[in-house]
Amino acid sequence: MTSVCSSGLDIGFASLDYLQIGILGIVQGITELLPVSSTAHMRIVPALLGWPDPGAAFSAAMQLAALAAVVSYFWRDVRDVVGGSVKALRKRDYQNQSFRLAIAILMATVPIGIAGIALSSTLNTCNSPLRSLTVVGVSCIVMAILLAVAELRCLHRRRMGEMGLTDALIIGIAQIGALIPGVSRSGSTLTAALFLNMKREEAARFSFLLGLPAIALAGLKELWVLFHAHIPIEAWSLLLCGLVIASCSAFCAIWGLMKFLESCSTWPFVIYRALLGIFLITAVNVGFLR
Repeated sequence: MTSVCSSGLDIGFASLDYLQIGILGIVQGITELLPVSSTAHMRIVPALLGWPDPGAAFSAAMQLAALAAVVSYFWRDVRDVVGGSVKALRKRDYQNQSFRLAIAILMATVPIGIAGIALSSTLNTCNSPLRSLTVVGVSCIVMAILLAVAELRCLHRRRMGEMGLTDALIIGIAQIGALIPGVSRSGSTLTAALFLNMKREEAARFSFLLGLPAIALAGLKELWVLFHAHIPIEAWSLLLCGLVIASCSAFCAIWGLMKFLESCSTWPFVIYRALLGIFLITAVNVGFLR
């Protein structure tokens, strides 16, 4: 059995086999981009099946699968934002819509970047208190309540093009919550966008585009940390297997969510998160899960 810790870094995934990694890859890919918290499910599934916790390092590195899926699905948007921003800079057209969207995304990424660096040692350490199932359960319930309030109180009329820089900063601050297992990056940003009266599908679209820098930075940083931790080659092979499987499932998750939000509300996610949180807290208190 491979040690689950290397220089204080939680690498529980190294003790799993390819079938287990494949199953977790599917779970990670689907839940990373749905407002249900991938980190929560990466704690819950192994706990239910009696597997070791794959660790925060695995969850963070696996975000690169979501990056590939988002870029593939929203390729036109990514191309327009990057290409349009370059053209706008050359022409000094700072009112260009693509340029303004790029600035909004970058501005909204700053808060989680600062918070991620400040909390990195706590988040990725072995037996991090933030990865306890009780914390995950409470986070699920809190986010279910906030998403429910957003559904009940907000107008769902604004489009992404109507969003200002202040709106982007508010959503970016909300994204910090994603560092707490159970909150969900897409869940926190989607909920914040809904509170700003954005249409559901537009809120999801901005949430995905906003996630690109944060996901890329978190994933690449974790690969760098794992590289310097000198983990065994078998662990790298497992990680690659998980990334490939998670990329495919993440693309399917995006497609399904965007189609769903075109005509439906987020109430199914509210109910799911609430029930999941109640189950986790109850299961921990009765000793069914630890």
